[in-house]
Amino acid sequence: MSALRYAALALVAAAASQSAMAACYRVYAPDHEIVYRAPVPPVDLSREIHETLPLVAPGGTLVFSLDSEGCEITVNKLPLASVQQVRQNSGRPARADRG
Repeated sequence: MSALRYAALALVAAAASQSAMAACYRVYAPDHEIVYRAPVPPVDLSREIHETLPLVAPGGTLVFSLDSEGCEITVNKLPLASVQQVRQNSGRPARADRG
């Protein structure tokens, strides 16, 4: 009986971890133009999005989904310097996983 319980827990954990990954990240500018679209996040997701996204795309909105349609063609109109700055500004440690 305990082997069945561990198998069920492993299945639930695998399903939960797969749903946490996004297939496509999109950043919309304030005028609703797509300024970033790729399977790689434009910001460090170990930090709060409201801390990092304004440094890369002021006034922008980050949308991520499991649907990868349209993400094959990468769009990157973000300033390279600001993306590098966000990745280097990890002065404090990332927040702990609460899940």
